[in-house]
Amino acid sequence: MNTLKGTAKRLLPASLYTRAADTWLRLMAGARFVRVLPRVDIIQLTQVAQSLNGKFERTCPICEFRGYFRAHGSPLRWDAKCPSCGSLERHRLLRLAMQSEFPLKPDGRLLHFAPEPAMTRFVRPAVAEYVTADISGHHVDHTINIEQIDFPDSSFDSIICSHVLEHVDDRSALAEMYRVMRPKGVLYLMTPVIDGWESTYEHQHAKGARERELHFGQNDHLRYYGRDLRDRILSAGFLLDEYTASGEDCVTYGLWRGERIFVCRKG
Repeated sequence: MNTLKGTAKRLLPASLYTRAADTWLRLMAGARFVRVLPRVDIIQLTQVAQSLNGKFERTCPICEFRGYFRAHGSPLRWDAKCPSCGSLERHRLLRLAMQSEFPLKPDGRLLHFAPEPAMTRFVRPAVAEYVTADISGHHVDHTINIEQIDFPDSSFDSIICSHVLEHVDDRSALAEMYRVMRPKGVLYLMTPVIDGWESTYEHQHAKGARERELHFGQNDHLRYYGRDLRDRILSAGFLLDEYTASGEDCVTYGLWRGERIFVCRKG
């Protein structure tokens, strides 16, 4: 596989190489093509495609890299991953939000659930105390179930909860995050949302990994959120603002168009 990729890079002009990569992705996106390939071949094709340079030059607001991002995800997204710091669209969106409309409190205490290195890179130096947590306990300060947070009331000025809520009992998690947040505190919440849907989709029979992947696109997800996610946030007691990836920022920084950060405040 590496030999094939290296040969292609040496022999093909950059523009043709990118077109060839695009062809790989289009083939992989075809259901008939994917069905006839052994699983190992699909994995190898995905790894090759993810190693290819993107289609347009972008800028990473986290590490200031400028150049071609890489494809990432399933299905693959062009220009999604910064090759320098590994940031994805959601990481760069959070960085922009904190740089502009919703800055962190420099002397504050922040709790970060399921921290990702690209986020930790810019969040840790921006606060006085940075606390990490995850239910797995791997590479974090505390092993914590977000549905039962083992901290006293009013413990944190800020919380980051990125792509966690869709995995858990969200009503319990939101109530617990509200409880441990100090007055005037801010929760930066990110999760996949389909704004075209009025209601969140949850299926009572999607209990096994295969069923969850069928219904929710990933085998450890419990739902697809619709617009009523906002009602769930408000019901927990939060005030709600939003920061949306739009316009030229999407072009410059390689953002996912329309992706949102739900900025939840405790009054």
